Amino acid sequence: MTATADRPGLMPLDEALRLLGEGARAAAITETETLSTFDALGRVLAAEVRSGLDVPPQDNTAMDGYAVRVADVPAEGTLLPVSQRIPAGVVGQPLQPGTAARIFTGAQIPADADAVVMQERCEAVAGGDPQGLGSVRVNLVPPPGFSIRRRGEDVRSGAVVLERGQRMTPQALGLAASVGAAQVTVLRRPRVALFSTGDELVMPDQVPPDRMPPGAIYNSNRYTLRGLLQSAGCEVTDLGIVADRLDATRDALRQAAAGHDLIITCGGVSVGDEDHVKPAVQAEGRLALWQLAIKPGKPLAFGAVRRGSSDGGEALFVGLPGNPVSAFITFMVAVRPVLQALQGLPATLPRALTARAGFDWPRPDKRREFLRVRFDDASGELVLYSNQGSGVLTSTVWADGLVDNPPGQAIARGDTVAFLPMQQLVGA
Repeated sequence: MTATADRPGLMPLDEALRLLGEGARAAAITETETLSTFDALGRVLAAEVRSGLDVPPQDNTAMDGYAVRVADVPAEGTLLPVSQRIPAGVVGQPLQPGTAARIFTGAQIPADADAVVMQERCEAVAGGDPQGLGSVRVNLVPPPGFSIRRRGEDVRSGAVVLERGQRMTPQALGLAASVGAAQVTVLRRPRVALFSTGDELVMPDQVPPDRMPPGAIYNSNRYTLRGLLQSAGCEVTDLGIVADRLDATRDALRQAAAGHDLIITCGGVSVGDEDHVKPAVQAEGRLALWQLAIKPGKPLAFGAVRRGSSDGGEALFVGLPGNPVSAFITFMVAVRPVLQALQGLPATLPRALTARAGFDWPRPDKRREFLRVRFDDASGELVLYSNQGSGVLTSTVWADGLVDNPPGQAIARGDTVAFLPMQQLVGA
């Protein structure tokens, strides 16, 4: 890991992402498992998926209509007897000259047919034929191949349809299934240990609001960070709240390092007498403290904790700021890229969309700002939450995205801004 010692000044986020990515890639997950494709949502492929067949496997019709021979339809209004009916899943007989076949979307094209005319351009004519299929008046002269999906036009047998390192989205699951991949080989999930420090922290299920001791606060970050890790597809070990003692913090770090790829803590990485995370990590591994040039969420700690002799190696460590919004946003812009790099993916932010600001931001910060906003359907503009404070957790529920605002950039209503949808930041 190329993390540095305590740095003067503010570190740009892009530089931090480079360093975080380097450190995470050095500890990248290599263990794999084979899963049912049904169970692979959100996982990262450890092996490519190849098609075992042509897709579609045979020529088939793109719509409901009538399969014909082009030579038999010399003019609009041609009347042809219907010789057979071919639903999807049924293989029809070769099409006899001078006849049409009633055919339904997805059904295999019968031999000797070379076009399909959609039913909207045809008229069914009742007749006294023994089969009761009648005739059809074809009101379109089709070109050869009309409305036919050719064998293999989507995927050829043996072709790679999903690359190694690709994340399995719902549509990727469907594509894998369409080529007969009942199972896929994926990287195992990132294993993350999470704990909080602070004797002032209490849990809602242990202390009701009317019995809160003076100076106590609810440990909301524990809920937020655990939820973010689960949304990112991690296996999470929640070690709870650790007492504000150096020995307890070191014990927690040793426990967290065993069997985990990453340790996440929140707050406590400072120089106060009761802030024990910094000396504990330095005693059990190594640590760099950074001041990121972002708002909210300036302080960030990145390092590693040695595993016991039975495991060997290190578990990465990230210490987040303690303010609820700062912890939330720093996770999305710094920890999420670490989780991506651990799985061999680029350690980057999602690609921003362009949107129109429905607000003024006349006094920008010198740091890169992440403003909580919501898209307003009526105006087509982004609305700014009124209080952008780092402790206003209600803003994170109200917002459906963030404006990624460059350092020192004022915003006037109507300006084009970079918009990061929350669902891209929170999910895998």
